Amino acid sequence: MVLKLHGLSVSTNTARVVACLHEKDVEFELVLVDLFACGNKEPSFLAKNPFGQIPVLEDGGITLFESRAISSYVAEKFKESGTDLIRHESLEEAALVKVWTEVESQQYHPAICPIIYEFFGKPVQGLEPDQAVIDANLVKLEKVLDVYETKLSSTKYLAGDFYSLADLHHFPYTFYFMKTPWGSLINDRPHVKAWWEDITSRPALNKVAEGMTFGENQ
Repeated sequence: MVLKLHGLSVSTNTARVVACLHEKDVEFELVLVDLFACGNKEPSFLAKNPFGQIPVLEDGGITLFESRAISSYVAEKFKESGTDLIRHESLEEAALVKVWTEVESQQYHPAICPIIYEFFGKPVQGLEPDQAVIDANLVKLEKVLDVYETKLSSTKYLAGDFYSLADLHHFPYTFYFMKTPWGSLINDRPHVKAWWEDITSRPALNKVAEGMTFGENQ
């Protein structure tokens, strides 16, 4: 049975899961959810995710939401296919992948998410971006990226010298961030820049990027 992923190609969280599916060479159907028509608030969708957020994955009898949980499920279920994103044959390496996926969700995401929302999300809603919020979170993001620069000076990727879910999880928000005026935060750190250029050269992520057209007219 083909997996069904409910979401939108332009959505960061949907893109996170789509990237994982492509890395694992897993066939899936993308079921579009029209957020502008409040399709995510329809009873049929809320039955899948009571929080009314995308994406949602349906795999036979199981329905999952939360993009990081979905990508972890996909990486585990299809661990013998495509790229090994969880290093399932090494307890130590698998643990490091988990550490850096947590760093993404607990350190990186809280800093970068408000910037993307202010710069891309608010204008779509007819609202003015709050530069003070952007500036405050740029400071937070700089501090996180300083840690990354140090880490990536000793390993090619975040969890080690192997590409993993830890790197993949960073892709969607960083992709949009590089379309803002503050991409220098990545480019001015040589090891972070090299890491970013490496992961964005991957065929799976190039496929995802084709659908990430949000804000192209800004």
